[in-house]
Amino acid sequence: MNQQLRLNKFLAERLGVSRREADELIATGKVTIDGQPAVIGNKIDSKSKICYNNKTIPFNIEFIYLAFNKPVGYVCSRHAQGSAPTIYEILPKKYHKLKTVGRLDKDSSGLILLTNDGDFAYQMTHPKFHKEKVYEVELDKPLEPLHQQMISDYGVMLDDGPSKFTVIKSELAKPSSSGRSSRPSSRGSSLSPRSDCGFPSKEVSQARYTVILTEGRNRQIRRTFAALGYKVTKLHRTNFGKYELNGLESGKTTEFKI
Repeated sequence: MNQQLRLNKFLAERLGVSRREADELIATGKVTIDGQPAVIGNKIDSKSKICYNNKTIPFNIEFIYLAFNKPVGYVCSRHAQGSAPTIYEILPKKYHKLKTVGRLDKDSSGLILLTNDGDFAYQMTHPKFHKEKVYEVELDKPLEPLHQQMISDYGVMLDDGPSKFTVIKSELAKPSSSGRSSRPSSRGSSLSPRSDCGFPSKEVSQARYTVILTEGRNRQIRRTFAALGYKVTKLHRTNFGKYELNGLESGKTTEFKI
């Protein structure tokens, strides 16, 4: 027996939208089933030909989930921006059809997830799911305690609204009892002073911090510190939700299961 599936669920999974947004797409008349305009509530099966904006959406697809340690200098886009190359120039060709789950700016490095599963991308990026992201940040000067408390407890007003996230003095910046830098044990994650974290342990700065946030606004961390008179000199993402770099080298990828 050919299993049936609600059209809005199918569109949500393939396009990375909510089911309500999928219903709105159906209502525009841009979704067709076997050449006929779809209506809200339609069900489909593997024999149905589904099109959106005159492009066929395959019914059966093998989902791929990829972790990538993005180097500094690349943009998370399919098209180069000025002289900055795109990450797809260094990704293996077999992954070129995958889309990024959120982005990191050109000057930032670290964990990027890519997939062809729209529903996974939606659940990882929509604000209502509150996915934590962890960054190791280096500033041009140590953060004043009052400013650290302001960001973590009250937030800083930006042009697009208040910005609030947790700022913790990085363990990399704290000398151990032996006088050497210690490895962080925060949250049980693999945040260690290795090549995957972007901050070599032999050059310990006193202006390094761990930032934890659940929002994903454009250059939010950089803009928040800039509003208080600081410049972010390095920004490296180590964790995204339950996923982490875990020793993945810069420029390398690894597939994972969900």
